[in-house]
Amino acid sequence: MRREQNEETSSAGGAFSPEAPPFIKRKKSCPFTVAKAKGIDYKDVETLRQFVTERGKILPRRLTGVSQYYQKLLKKAIKQARYMALLPFVARE
Repeated sequence: MRREQNEETSSAGGAFSPEAPPFIKRKKSCPFTVAKAKGIDYKDVETLRQFVTERGKILPRRLTGVSQYYQKLLKKAIKQARYMALLPFVARE
């Protein structure tokens, strides 16, 4: 038993249409590479907060699009800012 497509599903972009993928995966560009940043400063708290969740966790590369080199620098800067009490270690409940 072979499943055949009718013209309605293929032209309307149905579930079996090869022309229309269900989602388009776009590569994220690194914001630090685009800005040609030479480093990440631990005192720039506004920038660091963009890469930390409300609970205080560091966001992974796959969500932010940061390159591996800048993710290492970002990790160090966030941890240093936490140690200097510029960023909280955890969120208050």
